[in-house]
Amino acid sequence: MGQEPRHILSLSGGKDSAALAIYLRDRIPQIEYIFHDTDKELEETYDYIHRLEAILGKPIVRTTPEDSFDHWLKVYRGMLPSNHRRWCTKMLKLKPFEAYVGDGPVINYVGLRADENRTGYISTKPNILAVYPFQDDGLVRADIIRILEDSGLGLPPYMDWGRSRSGCYFCFYQQKIEWVRLLEKHPKYFALAMEYEEKAVLHGEQFYWCKNEPLRELAKPERVQAIKDNWETAEARRRKARKNISLAETLGGLEPEDDPHLRDGCLVCSI
Repeated sequence: MGQEPRHILSLSGGKDSAALAIYLRDRIPQIEYIFHDTDKELEETYDYIHRLEAILGKPIVRTTPEDSFDHWLKVYRGMLPSNHRRWCTKMLKLKPFEAYVGDGPVINYVGLRADENRTGYISTKPNILAVYPFQDDGLVRADIIRILEDSGLGLPPYMDWGRSRSGCYFCFYQQKIEWVRLLEKHPKYFALAMEYEEKAVLHGEQFYWCKNEPLRELAKPERVQAIKDNWETAEARRRKARKNISLAETLGGLEPEDDPHLRDGCLVCSI
């Protein structure tokens, strides 16, 4: 007889993977839960993972990379990751995942919803089979929120202050309004992100987390206010265009088109 596959679910600290873990808890008792800790996560993410662990009633394995973000930054000669060179995902998420999985047969559960139109992480390793229970069962965003609320876990706490995704505090997929909120909620993390950005120039590269604007400029009071004003104007326009949004869709301050999972991003970081 062939070897029985292991059942593994990677948690990002986001709402969809958390909901999937709860959804599968009693359906697949032998499932293994893992969390790829980059050591650059928000405090709220660690708290969310800890609370989820209590609800699941079994340990969530931390697959902390052997080499840190700062190690790989040196390897890449000070070149910070971006949407065009996502070495952070490769080295701090995918590499630890495949090392943990090994070479035996594995079923990897991915939290993509039925209302999403994107492709999940498909490992190049032939022993890993990716499956999508929410898509197979027709579950959409409102269902995910219901699962989280019914379990007592709720939405990730960083959504309370307007961050839309899990992942590193300096994630380059953040919107400018999210950088402003990071500045206000976690000034120490904002300062660390700015330090990374400004040191990158020392390696012969001008790189901005916000693509075309340095964080030092973004942090100026007049610029912060302008970003807030622009965001409020855009939000009012979206609300007017979408008068029939359900309550479930607007929980956490995000409308469907603002959901990070309907935009570009690293699936293994933000599901």
